[in-house]
Amino acid sequence: MIKCNVTVCGTISRAAQMRTGKEGKAFMSMGVNVVIPAKSGINKTVEVSVAKDGGSLEECAGYSVGTRVEVVGTLTFHKKGEAFYLNLSATGINTFDAGNEDGIKGDMEFRGTLGKKIEEKTDKKGNPFCVFSAYSSEKNGENYEFTWVRFLHFGESRKDWMQPKTGINAKGELQMSVYNDRLDIACRVSEISKWEKNGGNSQSSDTLSVDA
Repeated sequence: MIKCNVTVCGTISRAAQMRTGKEGKAFMSMGVNVVIPAKSGINKTVEVSVAKDGGSLEECAGYSVGTRVEVVGTLTFHKKGEAFYLNLSATGINTFDAGNEDGIKGDMEFRGTLGKKIEEKTDKKGNPFCVFSAYSSEKNGENYEFTWVRFLHFGESRKDWMQPKTGINAKGELQMSVYNDRLDIACRVSEISKWEKNGGNSQSSDTLSVDA
């Protein structure tokens, strides 16, 4: 599970339109292009699919292609093969605070499984920090897709329980960048704890084992 409470600033790439959900509830849908800065290579433009409950045709008319917008809501990630989707369930959309700078900023809530590499390091002042990766998984048909997140935990050494394939709960600041044209999702940790996976035969998608 990866859930991020974010503010997204970007440019509308798909004009807003009204749609009807499975339960017959109306919602507004649009696409927003956001330029993500690159650590190596060139910047990358990603499209965020935005959905907001309610809305009207009159409201949609104000969100045409090329309009700068600021959108607040909950961001989730969906992976299908090589395709990677960013879906935002919006609680607010406006044009007056959008500004000219693109960005996806906010906090992440993560539950998943630690990878193999868990590193302890020290900064220039001798303060400890920990660098590690973990994945969250989701079922796609008969297969499972894995979304990896890179974590940085400053001011803390590695916990004894932090071993490969151990479940974790983590919260912190979402950090998104691009490396060699691939989207890099990271989190600067503020809270971390061991995720006690359910016993018995129950196995959620987030408990599956995958090589890191």
